[in-house]
Amino acid sequence: MQRKAYVPGVVALLAALLAGCTGGSDEGGSTDNSNPGEAGTASAVAQPGKYDTLPEACGVVSRSTLDSLLPGIKQLTDEAQRDTAYAGEATQTFDTDRKVGCRWKVESTDATDHLLVDFERVVSYDNAVSDDNQAEALFARRVTAADLPAPTASATGAATGSASASPSTSPSTTTSPSAGASASASPSASSTVTPADLQPRLLEDLGDEAFIDDALSSSGSTAKQRTVTVAFRTSNVMVTIQYEEQPATVGVVPDSEEMQDKARKLAAQLADSLAG
Repeated sequence: MQRKAYVPGVVALLAALLAGCTGGSDEGGSTDNSNPGEAGTASAVAQPGKYDTLPEACGVVSRSTLDSLLPGIKQLTDEAQRDTAYAGEATQTFDTDRKVGCRWKVESTDATDHLLVDFERVVSYDNAVSDDNQAEALFARRVTAADLPAPTASATGAATGSASASPSTSPSTTTSPSAGASASASPSASSTVTPADLQPRLLEDLGDEAFIDDALSSSGSTAKQRTVTVAFRTSNVMVTIQYEEQPATVGVVPDSEEMQDKARKLAAQLADSLAG
């Protein structure tokens, strides 16, 4: 009698266990052979960026554009020297699929001009973060590092606001009207207080996001060097243009408006080439 009472209890226990397993399966639970994280991980993988390669940096700038940014090229009488100047010099990189760049330097009778073009392709190693989102985060850090002055409604306000920005990123810090400083400089938009529309600022008509920076060196008796930087992001590629000019004559200040205009035109051409 005791054995008969025992066996049905075991059967009942096994039946309950089997029912539990079956019920879990019917309700969408995982079986012993499944990995509960596989489906969720697969569905959470972010999309890759639009670009999986980069252009050849020394070949993206046309000769006509180089003629405009580097006037000294036209003054070179030796054809071999002129070809070398057009060719530029590739920047050092360890992975041309991720980062490429090219530099040009040309002297003329009036000034020495430098141009740098840099491309960086961003790849996210986090399955939950897309390449585009990773590039957006990195570009935001660059904007913060540039320490752009807050936008203002007038040239006077811009000069006041930018005076508190760091000297390395604000042209008006070094060009604000001080005793004798503006008198010795050549008359131009950048020789006195920089107008509001030439201040370092965000740009709305270039790539997915962009900014322009403009800095004038504060060296004393030597010719002042102006550096205009335009940076923009298109999907998962960040592009940087750095355009520098140092006049041959002490007291001459490179024109901010002219240099910004040339750099922005080149940036627009590169953005169009990426879009194509």
